[in-house]
Amino acid sequence: MHAIFRDGGRQYRVEEGETLFLDYRDAEPGSTLQFSEVLAIEPGSGDFVCGTPLVDGASVEAEVIEEVKGPKVIFHRFRRRKNSHSRKGHRQKYIKVRIGKIAS
Repeated sequence: MHAIFRDGGRQYRVEEGETLFLDYRDAEPGSTLQFSEVLAIEPGSGDFVCGTPLVDGASVEAEVIEEVKGPKVIFHRFRRRKNSHSRKGHRQKYIKVRIGKIAS
């Protein structure tokens, strides 16, 4: 069973048992998250249910595994002829979740 849901301005296509990285939020490892903005569902029988804009009564349940950091992004600022430059880095935080139950 596949589902497409919306979270944090992005859309994710998931199936049961899949792991996924979402934007960071305060959630304890082992807790569950409920996503009710489901845009489409494809049950195992091959049917495809598309919402207008959301599928009524559908939800995706996910279990929080851990908090992780993404890759380090280094950016440079350079101003020519001013003897001015800087180098900074950033690592974005994410939460790793495992998709549990997709209810239609």
